Amino acid sequence: MGTQVGPVDAPSLGNPSDKKTVAYFYDSDVGNYAYVAGHPMKPHRIRMAHSLIMNYELYKKMEIYRAKPATNYEMAQFHTDEYVEFLKKVTPDNMEQYQKEQGRFNVGDDCPVFDGLFEFCGISAGGSMEGAARLNRGKCDVAINWAGGLHHAKKSEASGFCYINDIVLGILELLRYNHRVLYIDIDVHHGDGVEEAFYTTDRVMTVSFHKYGEYFPGTGELRDIGVGSGKHYAVNFPLRDGIDDKSYKEIFEPVIQSVMDYYRPNAIVLQCGGDSLSGDRLGCFNLSMNGHANCVNFVKSFNLPVLVLGGGGYTMRNVSRTWAYETGLLVGQKMGPELPFNDYYEYYAPDYELDVRPSNMDNANSGDYLQKIKIQVIENLRQTVHAPSVQQQDVPRDPEGYNDEADAELDDADEDENPDVRHTKRRLDQYVEKDGELSESEDEYEAELNGGRGHRNGVKRRRNMMDFQNPLAVADDESIVGGSRAASARSGRGQTNGIDHSDVGDSEAADDEDEDVDMADDDVNGAANGTAAQEATPPDSPEQIAADPTLPGNVATDTGNDAMDEGDMAVDDDKEEGREEREIEAATAEKATEVVQRQEDS
Repeated sequence: MGTQVGPVDAPSLGNPSDKKTVAYFYDSDVGNYAYVAGHPMKPHRIRMAHSLIMNYELYKKMEIYRAKPATNYEMAQFHTDEYVEFLKKVTPDNMEQYQKEQGRFNVGDDCPVFDGLFEFCGISAGGSMEGAARLNRGKCDVAINWAGGLHHAKKSEASGFCYINDIVLGILELLRYNHRVLYIDIDVHHGDGVEEAFYTTDRVMTVSFHKYGEYFPGTGELRDIGVGSGKHYAVNFPLRDGIDDKSYKEIFEPVIQSVMDYYRPNAIVLQCGGDSLSGDRLGCFNLSMNGHANCVNFVKSFNLPVLVLGGGGYTMRNVSRTWAYETGLLVGQKMGPELPFNDYYEYYAPDYELDVRPSNMDNANSGDYLQKIKIQVIENLRQTVHAPSVQQQDVPRDPEGYNDEADAELDDADEDENPDVRHTKRRLDQYVEKDGELSESEDEYEAELNGGRGHRNGVKRRRNMMDFQNPLAVADDESIVGGSRAASARSGRGQTNGIDHSDVGDSEAADDEDEDVDMADDDVNGAANGTAAQEATPPDSPEQIAADPTLPGNVATDTGNDAMDEGDMAVDDDKEEGREEREIEAATAEKATEVVQRQEDS
């Protein structure tokens, strides 16, 4: 049994002069989809990560794009026509008519049919394909699509919560211009769909670090190295439970360095699955945020075009914090440890900090075991040749919508539609702020539209929930607000909206896990059935419209042992009691006034 060690240090931001051009792909609709009630996959986590990215003001350091959703034709570059057509046609209303196809395409338990399934797949695949196209044309050095990374989907089969394999589609796009593409997977699950797609070719090397042994998907053992022309171009590093930051760093960096030395790729695709983080609902590794982000930072250091994708991750607050932090690393922006106020601030209780810490779980990966696997993996890499078997050939024409001509048309349309507007939406999204520029007021309104919370009166500071006075609160709340401002930052984080969170305990406790699921289901289930997503409402936001009482039972708010719901009920009771007390006091004062008035009249 391996010994427990502390987390690695925070990755360095590198040389400030070595700035990368970063293209960030995000579609606000992605958070409106929900698999089914109680399903661990929550597309809502991408919206949470985006909210942190906006409120840390990382958008000023990168170009922001909303990719065109992938079409049937583009998906069919890898998937079969029948499978894509099925995904487009099937809905929860007509799924009974497609029982045979559901069995054939493995759509059911893990991969359920839900409203907007095909649109969700289009958003994921479109971002990865357009990111790869921009890398091909030299328009950026790094492309980020946190909605991508769905690595289990097969040619004609859904698997592991994945329907369309956006990674394979992105790699195929990169192969138009690059002879060798490297795929790296740090998800806790083996990237079987991507490995299977390129198992017989030497133009793509797949490297996966994953849990192996009675664990989904059951593939990815050390001896799986590829066949035919692709022999030795599939690299698998099987791991056991509880691997920590130090052990992961000691295997990841030497293996990737050897891959770079022997394979010499022209471009890299990095899948950053967040289920390898400590405390994940479905994962069994013990990586901290710094240990996970160290992989991103190391890959970035090779100065090759990189397509960075999301993936798994089922404890939403940990996934969103880590992806936001890794976005900061990629743009070279230092991020403070305390979270800025954002639309989902309450999800990060009780500490409201950026860090994801490791737990005290045992590391089942002994030093000898890791050393033996590492030696064998590097020995296999020695068998590869530097150049793939493909001959030099003309670069094929770009697909429609992913070229400079299409970009120029969009720019011209923007100019024509907004002739008198100084800063249009398109110009702001593509603008990267230079260091030292003073442009706080210019983009404040645009930032708020995109999920950023503006700084009142130009004062930049951490905003607690208790900074905002609740007009319906009882009179005693006034003294609580004053006391919280005088208290330390740590004790101030212990209470929000009058609810004491000091006894919530460790952020990885089981009741917190339930809270994650319940709050996420509340937010996205209604949106998936045609209603707007119910986001956590900050105190300075307009009042939300009540949910439609006619909604079907399958989208009703989850019930159960939910500490947040109990806290809300307690607050409502306090408000009701306070309202009754104020009414009694008002009635007493009114009677006293009448007595005085009668005495004066007499």
